Amino acid sequence: MYILSLLGNSTLILVISASKSLHQPMYIFLMMLAISDVLLSSTTVPKTLGIFWFGNHEISFIGCLTEVFFIHFNFGTESAILLSMAYDRYCAICHPLMYATTLTNSFIQKTAMVALFRSVCIITPLVFLLNRLSFQRSNVIEHTYCEHMSVARLATSNIKVNVVYGLVIAACSSGVDLVLIIVSYAAIISAVLKLSSTEARFKAFNTCVCHLCVIVLFYIPAFFSFIAHRVGHRIPPQVHILLANLYLLVPPMMNPIIYRARTKEIRQRLGFMVRQRVLHPCLLLVHRS
Repeated sequence: MYILSLLGNSTLILVISASKSLHQPMYIFLMMLAISDVLLSSTTVPKTLGIFWFGNHEISFIGCLTEVFFIHFNFGTESAILLSMAYDRYCAICHPLMYATTLTNSFIQKTAMVALFRSVCIITPLVFLLNRLSFQRSNVIEHTYCEHMSVARLATSNIKVNVVYGLVIAACSSGVDLVLIIVSYAAIISAVLKLSSTEARFKAFNTCVCHLCVIVLFYIPAFFSFIAHRVGHRIPPQVHILLANLYLLVPPMMNPIIYRARTKEIRQRLGFMVRQRVLHPCLLLVHRS
């Protein structure tokens, strides 16, 4: 799954960055999503493979805090990117005449900077809150990676502040993002249903299918893992650990597959690049021989 994720997202990044015809807001946001997916899975999977393959069960405290930061940083950034993609679809369907003047390159750059800045600002205090805790009991995390609450529960000191802050940042970042995405799609559905042509309605809905699939794949496992850490004490640890790993593997693996299958422009550009880089040199070689 990790290899497929790396190959699929790297291909998306290469195709979009190399094709001027795809330098549009929708595809730029998709390239940003692919970069975030690579970083999200790469934060945890190499260490997890080290545990399974080489029995490397140790990690330094600083390394653990670093992993906590990048897991939650990438998750928050990806959530913001999904919100930006929802806004892109909202502008394209509900306000098509203003689309080109609203989603400019400057707007996209500012959106990316805000997403990164927001993630840094809300996740950095999380690391300091963990660093202040006393760890004098067990040093074994029942997980394959360092997640905020998994580390906090090892502490002998009071972790109430960590629990409250974790809930607050989840509600104020990913929670708000999800609400705004739902509001955007409510407006999109309302606008599409007002179209007189069935073909036009189908075409408009079709442009949103990929994004909706990605949203479902991203938010449902993530929120399940988040809630399970706090109230899911009756959930078997094997189930919790399995799902917590899958939510860092399934979306990055599936997103390129979904967009490649559903987006004609990406399929065409990918086919063209394969013919130019692989088939064409082979044909020349056969002709010369």
